[in-house]
Amino acid sequence: MKLLILDRDGVINHDSAHYIKSPDEWRPIAGSLEAIARFTQAGWRIVVATNQAGVGRGLFDMATLNAIHAKMHRAVNQVGGRIEAVFYCPDTAESNSPNRKPNPGMYYAISERYGASLANVPAIGDSQRDLDAANSCGAQPMLVLTGNGTKTRDKGEMPPGTQIYPDLATAATALLQ
Repeated sequence: MKLLILDRDGVINHDSAHYIKSPDEWRPIAGSLEAIARFTQAGWRIVVATNQAGVGRGLFDMATLNAIHAKMHRAVNQVGGRIEAVFYCPDTAESNSPNRKPNPGMYYAISERYGASLANVPAIGDSQRDLDAANSCGAQPMLVLTGNGTKTRDKGEMPPGTQIYPDLATAATALLQ
């Protein structure tokens, strides 16, 4: 099984320092939906692992989060792609939840759901916490320079072996060769 784990905000869609709080605020990054479609058509299973502290902070509710994800699924489906599952953690950073990245809880849940080792599974994110969560469970951390990616790269604290790509479309081209 070819499995790919993606962060959401800053990888698939534009991020906001004020959270993505409604379907109207969810806007895909150019080429990201088509990249997911290319992975899908090549037989990959796409899973999203995303921190959604806006729920825990009361900025939006679960119905709104579900509506945002429904919009994302529709947009991906319209270009021939498929996201199989969205794993999310609604907890705030202060909660120290085992499921909130940089902790690997969501990744372990993905491993359990798919009955697959995460060893060397590509995990693409734009922040240090994405890279650290992937690295802690043996997945292959990959950084895109969209969203917070440039700031993350410039800090220079990435796990050894982190691969860096300008965006999800470029990462897809590299992984699908």
